[in-house]
Amino acid sequence: MSGVLPPADIALTEADAERAFADMLDGEPSDNEIARFLSDLSDRGERAEEIAGAALAMRKRLIPIEAPDNAIDVCGTGGDGHHTLNVSTAVSLIVAACGVPVAKHGNRAASSKAGAADTLEALGLDMDAAGRTAEKTLAEIGICFLFAKNHHPAMARIQPIRQKLGKRTIFNLMGPLSNPARVRRQLIGIARPAYVPIYAEAMARLGTERAFIVSGDEGLDELSLDEGNEMADVQGREVRMRRVDASEAGLTHAPVEAIRGGDAMHNAKALEALLMGAPGPYRDAVLFNSAGALLVAGVVESWSEGVEEAGEAIDKGLAKALLACWIDTAK
Repeated sequence: MSGVLPPADIALTEADAERAFADMLDGEPSDNEIARFLSDLSDRGERAEEIAGAALAMRKRLIPIEAPDNAIDVCGTGGDGHHTLNVSTAVSLIVAACGVPVAKHGNRAASSKAGAADTLEALGLDMDAAGRTAEKTLAEIGICFLFAKNHHPAMARIQPIRQKLGKRTIFNLMGPLSNPARVRRQLIGIARPAYVPIYAEAMARLGTERAFIVSGDEGLDELSLDEGNEMADVQGREVRMRRVDASEAGLTHAPVEAIRGGDAMHNAKALEALLMGAPGPYRDAVLFNSAGALLVAGVVESWSEGVEEAGEAIDKGLAKALLACWIDTAK
């Protein structure tokens, strides 16, 4: 198969998918061949074996960092089109303030107005320095930002092809599965509810201590306050599907429009207000997702306990203080 990608109408085994993506990442096929393969694969729908194989190829080519054994990641795959305020960014700060190390893997905005990096920069964090000092800040204060570009050099050739295609491909699913800190516990949001069991099976194939794969019914790539959420609880090789909604965490339902975001400065001001204790749907959305992350981390036993712990981290000023410390340390 070296240098020649298979037709996408053929279901690939995990091993075949790993070889195909290894070829792509190593630069063997032509740009047109890669574009054709990614587009066709997206059109027919990626299978769990193919997602797992692609992730294995990426994992073998990333630049890793040292991380605490109990580190987690909280992120979404993006591309949901809802342009919400930065929920996973706030969750990362709050969960880290609760004593759980967070190795946040991400990048600047691709389809939204303000990604995690853009908003953190607007808050005063030097993102280039945060990338260089990621291992240090994770060890010393329990949080870091892992810029994808710093840890996945093999993606340099793929990015222009993806941009030219202008459509969602399997690589939109790869970020959470290829965290450079090699975290074993994750809260992952994806923008396609019907894909939750497929993605969860891929995660189970790759091996994990525990992960929640979630998607709001409206296609939100995080736990939604609206009608409800599809959720897969992955523990080792076992996947359990369930439904979860805001009421289970003692929170009020709200439409996605209630947490609509804006540009980086707009989202940064909202996050600052949140850390100061501002009430409302944004706080509730962050508390809901923080509770999920704390459950995954194994430090709480229920959604309501997670909401309580996260709320205390905000109201006692712990999350705000952590952000200030991060800004000071990442230099």
